[in-house]
Amino acid sequence: MTETVLYGPNDIRVEDAQSSAADLWLRLDDLDRASGWQLRPEGACLGDVCVPMPSESHERFIRDDASDIRFNLAELGRRLDMPVLHDAATNTWCFGESAPDRVHRMSSFEAPDFALPDLTGRIHKLSEQRGKKVFMVAWASW
Repeated sequence: MTETVLYGPNDIRVEDAQSSAADLWLRLDDLDRASGWQLRPEGACLGDVCVPMPSESHERFIRDDASDIRFNLAELGRRLDMPVLHDAATNTWCFGESAPDRVHRMSSFEAPDFALPDLTGRIHKLSEQRGKKVFMVAWASW
């Protein structure tokens, strides 16, 4: 069955996916193409970050038929505390950013500096307000 996988910046159609209400089984080449994750001896890896596959839950992650090996991307997403949404009507899977990643990103978030004039023409920079509470209102005409 063809499934659309939305993972990070990727929007990939996977022709030979196997899915149910809760699981998305992908062939290993489709797993890499859709999400960047690869199955290695140390576990599921994205770059130099690897998630071990515990032997007691191996069957929830990996299906090894005589013809091919499939990996359950939805189970990995749940293990990583990622929101995993499946729309059966459109055969679409959406993977959100994990809670720990969102917290980490937001804890170091700092607005970029910019400068704007007030009603009298005096320029104010955001960096001048560092350490203070700032209330900003913005709008757009579109």
